[in-house]
Amino acid sequence: MVEKYSAHLFTPAKEYLKKLSAQERARITFSISLLQQGDNDSVYTKQLDGPIRELVIGYHRVTYFVLSQTVYAVNGFRKKSAKTPKQHIDFARKMYKYIKTNF
Repeated sequence: MVEKYSAHLFTPAKEYLKKLSAQERARITFSISLLQQGDNDSVYTKQLDGPIRELVIGYHRVTYFVLSQTVYAVNGFRKKSAKTPKQHIDFARKMYKYIKTNF
């Protein structure tokens, strides 16, 4: 499998993955690897705000964006309501602006 994109997980995303069972963690990391390969048809994502997207894996969500050939996984959380919490979107937007400005 050829990766079109590299991946970077911010600390909140890493911390979320650490809390999960090995099986749940494997499902999420596999979905991120599909994004790296550019296989967007095999994963379910939703656009949240501009470049900020949400990767949907069962009840789990990972906010992310793609910039300069890198998939940035910002945060992970368990979905409990119909709307994505505003703080997750705001944090992802803040990280997007920081990366875009500084790198």
